[in-house]
Amino acid sequence: MSLQEILDQRRAIRHFDSQKPLDPERVKECIRMATLAPTSSNMQLWEAYHVTDKAVLEKLAHACLDQLSARSAQEMVVFVTRQDLYKQHAEAARKFEEGNQRRHAPKEKQEKRIKKWDTYYGKVMPFLYSRGFGLWGLLRKLLAQLIGLSRPIVRQVSEGDIRVVVHKSCALAAQTFMLAMSEAGYDTCPLEGFDSLLVKKALGLPRKVEINMVITCGIRQPDGVWGDRYRQPFSETYHRV
Repeated sequence: MSLQEILDQRRAIRHFDSQKPLDPERVKECIRMATLAPTSSNMQLWEAYHVTDKAVLEKLAHACLDQLSARSAQEMVVFVTRQDLYKQHAEAARKFEEGNQRRHAPKEKQEKRIKKWDTYYGKVMPFLYSRGFGLWGLLRKLLAQLIGLSRPIVRQVSEGDIRVVVHKSCALAAQTFMLAMSEAGYDTCPLEGFDSLLVKKALGLPRKVEINMVITCGIRQPDGVWGDRYRQPFSETYHRV
């Protein structure tokens, strides 16, 4: 299918066919494709939990307020954010970029570029992603405002701002997954209505994990789509400057 056909095919499905199971390996491959989605500073602070166990699916359906989309889903994929892993991910990215420079950069420029990545992932990223009851975010915010008096700088650096950044990166992966599923001939529905505490309990997730999106998966029933697709007029959405 073309991208236009994939986008036309993908709808939020509210009722799946219980007689048409999915191939878990194909769903897994769609999750693998989702890892190719862009992520801020390549920190990749998200994970996907692919649920095929019927008992866990029942718990998740209840956590999703017993919506028909959840009750009839053949499988679910829960995308979560892992800001708590920022140190490990920053170090992994630093090591990768060091190898990247040694493999591809001219020898005379390697050490300078490696030092840049050492600073970025060894100091800047840990400073930006650290949490401390809002105090670190306040310090970052004040620092950004002072620097911003003399030059452009990213100003969204409070703890709340960084949390949004992490969730945006995760949402890009979730959307990529749903498009991959559509291309594979499978249907999905992203759910916002869920009890995050019950979802965490069903999956045995750590306290610091945040639920970004619960995506139900299956093959649509004829009544699975609620009528025609509605969108705001493009003239109100598109602005050329």
